[in-house]
Amino acid sequence: MKDAYSLILSAIDNGTYRPGDRLVESELAERFGVSRTPVREALQRLETQSMLTRDGRSLIVATLDHNQLAELYTVRTELEALSARLAARHATREEVRVLNQMVQDDRRIVGDPQALSRANRRFHHQIHLASHNRYLVQQLDIVHRTMALMAHTSLAAPGRGDKAMAEHQKIVDAIAAGDAVAAESALREHISTAFETRLKESARAWADTVEQDRR
Repeated sequence: MKDAYSLILSAIDNGTYRPGDRLVESELAERFGVSRTPVREALQRLETQSMLTRDGRSLIVATLDHNQLAELYTVRTELEALSARLAARHATREEVRVLNQMVQDDRRIVGDPQALSRANRRFHHQIHLASHNRYLVQQLDIVHRTMALMAHTSLAAPGRGDKAMAEHQKIVDAIAAGDAVAAESALREHISTAFETRLKESARAWADTVEQDRR
């Protein structure tokens, strides 16, 4: 049986529906081949989780403002850092090998920001799992679900892909060495750089918009 909630959430996550897009109950039911009742319930659930917001009588995919983005990254940094620290203590040899292989594989797709973004989510999720703390994994799932509300990936910025892969390798090396302090530090640095990159890209986009409005 298809789960309307998961289907809609996945569509937001993969960019089928982007921030600002209007979601219509009947259209969603037709697209996903489910009845309108589970779609209606899924929309209500997503609105409660702040994934959707009201625009008059319509529901639209939410957009994160500057303060929300900063708050999200603050929480993400702390939780991700904890996951790296715990992974350095608890990751198995097999999990470390998988992380290393992910970095090697992902280097081949640095020229494709969208593919790299998906691979990046897989990489971070693998670290979450390697922490061997189910409650932490649950909280990080919520954070990463909310990150789907960011319209663009910071990995699209020039040169960011290669730098991110080097940062990933530094994190994995620390986990492999069982160095919890270094793993946490490397993860914090990685998230901080990603946030800074996103802020720079947002500022550039804002300036471009202002310039176009003046013409």
